[in-house]
Amino acid sequence: MAKYIFVTGGVTSSLGKGIIAASLAKLLQARGITATIQKFDPYINVDPGTLNPYEHGECYVTEDGAETDLDLGHYERFLSTPTSQANNVTTGRIYQTVINKERAGEFLGKTVQVVPHITDEIKHRMLLLGKEGKYDVVITEIGGTVGDIESLPFVETVRQIQWELPEEDVMVVHLTLVPYLKAAKELKTKPTQHSVRMLSEAGVHPDVIVCRAEEPLNDEIKRKIALFCNVRAGRVIEAADASTIYEVPLAYHAEGLDVEVLRHFGLSAFGEPDMSGWQRIVNAIKSPEGEVTIAVVGKYTNLLDAYKSLSEALIHGGIAHHVRVKLDWVDSQIFEDDAAALARLEHVHGILVPGGFGERGTEGKIEAVRFARERKLPFFGICFGMQMAVIEAARNLIGLKGASSTEFGPCGEPVVGLLTEWQRGNQVERRDAGTDLGGTMRLGVYQAHLAEGSLVRSVYGDKPEIQERHRHRYEVNIAYRDRLEAAGLRFSGLSPDGVLPEIVEYPDHPWFIGVQYHPELKSKPFEPHPLFAGFIGAAVRQARLV
Repeated sequence: MAKYIFVTGGVTSSLGKGIIAASLAKLLQARGITATIQKFDPYINVDPGTLNPYEHGECYVTEDGAETDLDLGHYERFLSTPTSQANNVTTGRIYQTVINKERAGEFLGKTVQVVPHITDEIKHRMLLLGKEGKYDVVITEIGGTVGDIESLPFVETVRQIQWELPEEDVMVVHLTLVPYLKAAKELKTKPTQHSVRMLSEAGVHPDVIVCRAEEPLNDEIKRKIALFCNVRAGRVIEAADASTIYEVPLAYHAEGLDVEVLRHFGLSAFGEPDMSGWQRIVNAIKSPEGEVTIAVVGKYTNLLDAYKSLSEALIHGGIAHHVRVKLDWVDSQIFEDDAAALARLEHVHGILVPGGFGERGTEGKIEAVRFARERKLPFFGICFGMQMAVIEAARNLIGLKGASSTEFGPCGEPVVGLLTEWQRGNQVERRDAGTDLGGTMRLGVYQAHLAEGSLVRSVYGDKPEIQERHRHRYEVNIAYRDRLEAAGLRFSGLSPDGVLPEIVEYPDHPWFIGVQYHPELKSKPFEPHPLFAGFIGAAVRQARLV
């Protein structure tokens, strides 16, 4: 039977529950233990697909097309194993399932209540992956903080699971904050004590307390927390800030977190996990042989969690070439307000225009594309970025001044339009302008055919076909292909039926590629995505020319 670890948080959000879960799973994996991670989010949205990135950060897409929390990206990058729809569950999905059952008469006329009906559905989902027989350990991250009204059903479910399963099969790890008061020059344990007390009042007592702190925890502080929170001193774990998230598993191992978990479960704690490969990644990040600067021209630059997978994939590209990737986050709107602002791009070694939705900042992105094309700077356009590259070509190379996207309203030259029909396996999926926005995009893995002799095909190691993850509602209009190719823009990747443009490039440019999919979602520190490795390689060559 699988063992279950629940990761909860207190005092404040954004302490790093996802990184704890991913780090612990990595340490267990390095010992030969099969582990998976799932995230339970307390918001009522069915998934984060319709949430503003400023509200929630990045929406991560799995292989099977589920729109999920960004923490699933950490899970995949740390473990190098794919996640699925089953790995991310929201309160909205739970309630939707229960209400559908009630409408179907499955509760036989009983009053449907939070306890037991909602908690039973949560419990079913929490234990589901463990019943598959594929995993030794299932780690469940509970979103939000202890004390949040919306988190109470999840905490109650954890209490029930603790009561129903053998003690040695369930473990609760509580992440909390130990703030440092500069005026008093001391760490304060009261927030942690109150957080643990609140969790205990809900019937759940933590087995391990992980403490985020800006200053090191001395033995006295650990003993104090242990005494007043009823845990052993060895199970009070320090979580100090790290220079890179990839250093965190090594830090937790040094603190003995994985050993305490193994002891609790009665598993062998002898020997050391094989983290040599992981150590090499950390060394490559901390001791690079050079540096390149990449301008990321986007619209969510005030909240970098909106581009979490992207920034990590660029780091992976740097690992492939033993260089540090310095990211210059540029709000595309500055190029709309001041043409002279383009001078900011003079010093960079590559320009990346990421995905996004909406008209705001569009013209600035188009200007950034033009700058990269004319100056022969390495350029990488992802999803919306590819669409901007095509619109730029239509306007400036073939003179279609009315070229735009129907996403922004009616236009004279709909170079980018609503994707109404696409092939998924043996099925044709359709949507129209009136269809619900949630979960109706082209989502998940789709195939693309790469043109012979193209740059992108060489980047992928001469593979004729690839499979990449998508998340988009609009698509480049294939009807403009002939005119654009006559002007020099090559359509080097298409859907298997030849209808949907997947990749564009300029053969006369050192490195200019736009893709409709999201390659950042498949990049791993051990396996940098070929496109990011290629892009950073081009940036390295550019840096040598400067």
